[in-house]
Amino acid sequence: ARWYRLAARQGDAGAQLNMAMCYSQGTGVAQNAAKALRWYRSAADQGLADAQYNVGVCYDHGTGVAQDKVEA
Repeated sequence: ARWYRLAARQGDAGAQLNMAMCYSQGTGVAQNAAKALRWYRSAADQGLADAQYNVGVCYDHGTGVAQDKVEA
């Protein structure tokens, strides 16, 4: 997760998505749904469709955020 984090902090949307997945699954970092959502949002804000989808899934399921079917 170290190299993903370095690139993600520099604004690389793909790396941000990968960091989100790392936090979501606990791969290379402690599992943390709230941090996963923050990285998904960062990538989604740059227009990355996979990240936008995953933000919706987080809201739909209430993962890392209060469940909100309207926001999903």
